[in-house]
Amino acid sequence: MKIKKIFWITLGCIGLALGAAGTVVPVLPTVPFLLLAVIGFGKGSERLHNWFTGTKLYKSNLESYVKKQGMTRSTKIKVMTIITFLMALGFFIMFRKELYIPCAVLAAIWISHIIYFLFGIKNYSPEKNSQNWGTSESRH
Repeated sequence: MKIKKIFWITLGCIGLALGAAGTVVPVLPTVPFLLLAVIGFGKGSERLHNWFTGTKLYKSNLESYVKKQGMTRSTKIKVMTIITFLMALGFFIMFRKELYIPCAVLAAIWISHIIYFLFGIKNYSPEKNSQNWGTSESRH
């Protein structure tokens, strides 16, 4: 039982470190690594999970998504840009080696990601939601 906790906490720490680095390094994605941190801390340590969900890093990047409110437009654009860049890099490397079927698979995955981020995840606007607080619109 203790080895499982250590595994999940270690995974959470790795996700946190890579996610924090992703806020500064343009090519490194932030959101997937922070999701890994939430999962790792959630399964490994309630104390670490509570600490992490209280940080600014979590609140500005994941909180609205985890609460199923959506993502801010800027976060969605950032994620889609990084996904597009990394997949294009892989696509061109495989295309130069004449690996056409993997290129087609990668293109299909890229299109699926873009469609999901455009239509599957709601746009979240913290300003709009705070303005509607207490009005009849927020109760519907």
